[in-house]
Amino acid sequence: MAIDTPTVTLNNGNKMPQVGFGLWKVDNATCADTVYNAIKTGYRLFDGACDYGNEVESGQGVARAIKEGLVKREDLFIVSKLWNSFHDAEQVEPIVKKQLADWGIDYFDLYYIHFPVSLKYVAPEVRYPPGWFFDGESKIEHGKASLESTWKALEEVNKKGLAKSIGISNYGGALLLDLFTYATVTPAVLQIEHHPYLVQPNLITLAKQHNIAVTGYSSFGPQSFIECDMKLAADTPLLFDHPVIKKAAEAHGKTPAQVLLRWATQRGISVIPKSNSQGRLQQNLDVTSFDLSKEEIDEISGLDRNLRFNAPTNYGIPVYNFA
Repeated sequence: MAIDTPTVTLNNGNKMPQVGFGLWKVDNATCADTVYNAIKTGYRLFDGACDYGNEVESGQGVARAIKEGLVKREDLFIVSKLWNSFHDAEQVEPIVKKQLADWGIDYFDLYYIHFPVSLKYVAPEVRYPPGWFFDGESKIEHGKASLESTWKALEEVNKKGLAKSIGISNYGGALLLDLFTYATVTPAVLQIEHHPYLVQPNLITLAKQHNIAVTGYSSFGPQSFIECDMKLAADTPLLFDHPVIKKAAEAHGKTPAQVLLRWATQRGISVIPKSNSQGRLQQNLDVTSFDLSKEEIDEISGLDRNLRFNAPTNYGIPVYNFA
């Protein structure tokens, strides 16, 4: 039986599924099949990015599902992101068009600024995706594009229908407040790292005050980062094994992963988990059909350590945007 996923109505009237599938670290070799199977399982939102390096394969999975009549394009909500090297205003539209071509579609449902960091332009024919380093190895070269100029270019992309909604990712409160002084189009969505070790309640409050939906990534905390050989993640107790999470899972007959995702969705936050296992794929989608008690939610929120994993410095990259 297909799982009915609730939608979030964005500030521009567009509707976004509250549970989606995140494409970060999905292997190129299996990506097309993974996306196709996720669509078959009931996923409709796919959260991709230039930097993930798998947009062509993601698009192949989508094309197969459409060709077989599983879905129409308008049933899907396809998300991508602008990489740091393309922040110069004149580079924004060309790279959006390249990404659309990679996916094999003619519009994104949502397109984010991936990080509030301008890096020096690297042409796609030189290296794609370009990654953090200008030389592809160790040299960070910051660009000259202001976030205002980049956002204005995104507004043009939105106006031309290349992206039905536009948003920001990895922004903090000060950058949001600054954005409100120059934005003609208010971001539809703010995407942030969000799990019980990094709750960011004040940032979420600020977004809600301005009717900006919030999507949380890395809902399982350190779990996603252990495979990146991150010492901080390896040294942090897994949320799946935390007594507070396990207790709630047992009380509801759910998995710890489902509890972590419900903790977010019940508080109005959208989630984009990924899994390579069919069983977990279905479980992760079924995270709006049960309710945690207020006590359980408060207890889980009480695990907050303000602990951020997805900072460049944790990967040994000398970019200090979260300083």
